[in-house]
Amino acid sequence: MLEFKVLGALEVLHDGRHCTPTPPKVLRVLAVLLLRANRVVPVETLIEELWGDSPARTAITTTQTYIYQLRKLIGRRSTGSTEEILVTKWPGYLLRVPEGSLDAEVFDRLLARGRAELDEGRPEQAAETLREALAFWTDSPLANVPQGRILAAYASSLEEQRMRAIELRIRADSQLGRHAELIGELRDLVVEHPFNEWLHGQLISALNQVGRRSDALRAYQSVRSTLHKELGLEPSAQLQRLQHEVLVNGQRELAHVPQRQPAGQGAVRRGLPTSHN
Repeated sequence: MLEFKVLGALEVLHDGRHCTPTPPKVLRVLAVLLLRANRVVPVETLIEELWGDSPARTAITTTQTYIYQLRKLIGRRSTGSTEEILVTKWPGYLLRVPEGSLDAEVFDRLLARGRAELDEGRPEQAAETLREALAFWTDSPLANVPQGRILAAYASSLEEQRMRAIELRIRADSQLGRHAELIGELRDLVVEHPFNEWLHGQLISALNQVGRRSDALRAYQSVRSTLHKELGLEPSAQLQRLQHEVLVNGQRELAHVPQRQPAGQGAVRRGLPTSHN
């Protein structure tokens, strides 16, 4: 059985053993075919990925050579079917990938299920499903593949889906009251994504929920400073509301703290004798 992995380094496994091509351009052709699995990829698309706006005069025959090399490597390995895996189909080529064989396809399916579970008010199941989806990620998508315009666009789209899964899982964990457990992860994420105000908001909220108001306010000042210095922007209205909420909560708690009376005044009210000079 063949397995294909793109959520990290591109890998091809046959019955658990690696059979990943090594020539960089063959890898690029395979990556395009995988990211458009079970759909015809025009020859022109492959040429654009490999040579951009300046294709070689031998681009078509060279691309055919890369396809031939892929066929030798994976074209006739078992997929549970007698059909060829990589077929010529006008105006290009089609890579047949059985259901469950491509990690990106399984990830997409789990992401959709996790989103539905969260929308249905089942955060515990959603968090578990989304963790399962995110476990497929080992690195940046296609980490070992040189990327032209087409692959770079695909990789960017995959990264967006990964971030969406992370955000949904954080939302599920927040609904389950796992604020303390989220703080460390959120600190790492805001360093990795310094302009993602939603992540900053989740960090501020988590710190506030566990009673760390001073840390929450410092987190707000940090993102405010970053946005102002790097982009000349003020925090969003949502972040400003979070800061106000932290401040108001602090004032409410202070208002409920019993005030200590001076010792002399307390003694007079209790009818106790006081000393006289």
